[in-house]
Amino acid sequence: MKSLFTGEAFAAMHVKNFRFYLFYRIFMTMAALMQSVIVGWQIYDLTHNVLWLGLIGLVEVIPQISISLFAGHFIDLWNRRKIINYTTLILILGSGILLAYSSDVSYFSHKYGTFPIFIAIFLTGLSRGILMPAQVALLGQLVPRNLYANAATWNSANWQVAAVIGPALGGMVYGFRGIIPAYSLVFGLYILSFFILMFIKSGRHEVMKTDEGVFLRIRSGISFVFKTPELLGAFTLDMFAVLFGGAVAMLPVFASDILFVGPQGLGLLRACPAIGAIITAVFLMFKPPINNTGKLLFIAVSGFGICMIGFALSTSFLLSGFLLILSGAFDNVSVVIRGTILQLFTPDHMRGRVASVNSIFIGSSNELGAFESGVAAKILGLVPSVVFGGFMTLAVVFTTIKMNKSLRGLSLKSKM
Repeated sequence: MKSLFTGEAFAAMHVKNFRFYLFYRIFMTMAALMQSVIVGWQIYDLTHNVLWLGLIGLVEVIPQISISLFAGHFIDLWNRRKIINYTTLILILGSGILLAYSSDVSYFSHKYGTFPIFIAIFLTGLSRGILMPAQVALLGQLVPRNLYANAATWNSANWQVAAVIGPALGGMVYGFRGIIPAYSLVFGLYILSFFILMFIKSGRHEVMKTDEGVFLRIRSGISFVFKTPELLGAFTLDMFAVLFGGAVAMLPVFASDILFVGPQGLGLLRACPAIGAIITAVFLMFKPPINNTGKLLFIAVSGFGICMIGFALSTSFLLSGFLLILSGAFDNVSVVIRGTILQLFTPDHMRGRVASVNSIFIGSSNELGAFESGVAAKILGLVPSVVFGGFMTLAVVFTTIKMNKSLRGLSLKSKM
């Protein structure tokens, strides 16, 4: 049995610090996605307004984008593991606010409205602006260069496992036990992840001595991305595809008003993309996307857009779940390719700054995408807005194919 875990597919898992990193990531991600499901249902239950679901994304993305570039500068200079550990405390604080607010929803909602919830969302966005680039940069320290693709696949699979368990568990606990046990579980998982991270032993990364100021260093990180067409193409393709094509922010409305499955069904729907992603991740562990990488990326993002169109038109819970599973499978190919490109094309002394630029692209796509979805649903209607977004995703793919020759012909095998 032991011999089954000694092949190249499991190479990164033999690195002890990487294993602790994955344990931290799975518990933190579970907590974050559980919280997202609970908050989305709670906001819609209190307001019954799709625009408020979009505002969740806007309130989260503003602090994330505002702090991300500055975070990248310091991530390249300070101990990355400690930065992650201290920032996790911000997530714990936001979770505590949600737990306290929900202890007497009728009182706090009458006195403060939904303001405390959005304070917690703001803190979540602030922490994500630091954590996302810090985690990417730390990952590059934990494994050798020849294991970057394997580590990126395991990291993605780890996130997706959490994305299955977290939303499903959050919806189930909320639906069957109530909001207090649900938020209590989120709070406990954040604390657990905080302590697990302390077991990671990462030496101080080598930093080039420079007299550059903070703004000059930030500008150099941005310039590096824009001068590297493989990075810029992968980042922008993901940003615009998810910006227009994502339907996750509207899932509470689909679950409540179209599929009629309640918070339990919402949790399962949120978990479906991750199920597809896990299946794909297992395949990619044995056959990493290092040949014809650019073509695979374009196929994956196109498939994602088509799935979103089908999901919008579905009125069957089973068909909707299947299309979300398929969308997750396509999306995970994109995630693994983008993560591998980032690690391979970025020198260690710039990894924090480049990762911060990437986090802005991701933040723009996910959180601004949530806001765009809310506004579009309010103006066009729920189903037409998601169909429109799917077609826009396909338009972005065809535009990128035409404009980015380097990404179109990219094959990562020669870079390993």
